[in-house]
Amino acid sequence: MLMSAADFRDSLRRYRPRVFVNGTAVASVADEPLLAPGINAIGVTYDFARQAEHAALMTARQGTSGKTVNRMLHIDENATDLLRKLEAIRLVCKTSGCAQRYLSHDSLNALYQATKRTDDAHGTDYHQRFLAYLHRVQDEDLTLGVAMTDAKGDRSKRPGMQANPDVYVHIKERRPDGMVIRGTKAIVTGAPYMHEFLVMPCRSHTREDAEFAVCCAVPVDAPGVTIVARPAGRPGEAAAKFSAKYGQSTGVVLFDDVFVPHDRVFLAGEYEEGGFLTTSYATHHRHSCIGARAGFGDLLIGAGVLMTEANGLDPDRHGHIRDAMVELITIVEGFFACGVAASVYCQADAAGSVMPDAVFSNIGKLLLATKIYDMHRLAHYVSGGLIVALPGPDEDHNPETQGSLAAVLAGRPDIPAEQRLEVSRLMEDLTASHQGGWYSVISLHGGGSPEAMKREIWRNYPVAERKELVEQLLDRGILDTGQRVSKQPGRCCPTGCEAPKPAIAAE
Repeated sequence: MLMSAADFRDSLRRYRPRVFVNGTAVASVADEPLLAPGINAIGVTYDFARQAEHAALMTARQGTSGKTVNRMLHIDENATDLLRKLEAIRLVCKTSGCAQRYLSHDSLNALYQATKRTDDAHGTDYHQRFLAYLHRVQDEDLTLGVAMTDAKGDRSKRPGMQANPDVYVHIKERRPDGMVIRGTKAIVTGAPYMHEFLVMPCRSHTREDAEFAVCCAVPVDAPGVTIVARPAGRPGEAAAKFSAKYGQSTGVVLFDDVFVPHDRVFLAGEYEEGGFLTTSYATHHRHSCIGARAGFGDLLIGAGVLMTEANGLDPDRHGHIRDAMVELITIVEGFFACGVAASVYCQADAAGSVMPDAVFSNIGKLLLATKIYDMHRLAHYVSGGLIVALPGPDEDHNPETQGSLAAVLAGRPDIPAEQRLEVSRLMEDLTASHQGGWYSVISLHGGGSPEAMKREIWRNYPVAERKELVEQLLDRGILDTGQRVSKQPGRCCPTGCEAPKPAIAAE
């Protein structure tokens, strides 16, 4: 069943999560104005999947069931799946800014791989449990929140060394029919309006920290779950031309002795496979983030063009504007090209799915993470200072000022002043408001810090092959001992200081 956005909103009424926003308990998530922009944004992924013009991108045939499912819940089987997923995310994010639901896709694909690997190593039955869960999620067209980033406490100490163990989610008790978990997940996108949480480890663990290597599915309203969240976007603000309609909440999720039945447990102490799950999810998610920020980049490019036109400037005649727009386009399409390359050069996994190329995925994510500030700078450059100096929208209807403001704040004569003011406020909302700051930080740290991406690039890049290439060009050989030596003049041995053989005396 493919739900609509209206169906999604109604489905949330089946749940009774314990949610607090701005210090106040939320009686009904589906009807809370402070959360409406987030529900609207996720609704885009539902409505687009039901529209014929988007069906090829937004739906897929699930190989393990033969059913048509939402692309955001599909297990990728080939490079075409990855390309369509990338395009689908760009589509929904250039409409909604951030549609969140691609996190569901990324976690499901990582779990598909990790549960198979764990079963092969330990003889467990996690993969079959997960398949049953996957098919139910797909059949019901659910949205899953990824509860991955722990509170972490003192970052210099491992989980088992923390003064308060609840800064990480961990197994408190094991039972024949399941387990009990405790702890805190600090950054969960869309937390209040999810159907379920996928609890996942956020780092590699050691044998001593095995109880922290836990993965399971928990309904959003399971007993013991508390969500402390911020509003989604800027609901109710007249100046928020975009984020009053579309945005995302983030929440801290507290797990206070939450019981998880056996069939919802997908990892319980297998710390080595937990590390694989973390890196697998990171690769899938960084690949998806590329599509998401490309969609956001489309919004900036479009708003920049409109702002330039309203200001009366022509990029063909004003080179500095053209150069700034070309730089913005180059950034956006540059990191998106990395996503395309990661799709084309994907690798088959033992579970039967595919993994985006790790190097291109991490390079693309690193580029967008560090270039998001340049994207904002360029958008500001082509727009002018009006985007933060413009009086509030209430003045648009003030009879004392309306006429004079419209007269003096107009730009090009064929573009109404109201249109210039509208696009100015849109650009402010996207780049210079607290919501614009949110886009910056979530781009920088979402899916891991830049340091994590650099580590993955170095770990996966074929440095040894590049070294060997140059060594071959320099005509190096290999001794019988396996030690490389140079045949360049003056370098006759590994150290270059081999004493010459003594001359043989003439008879």
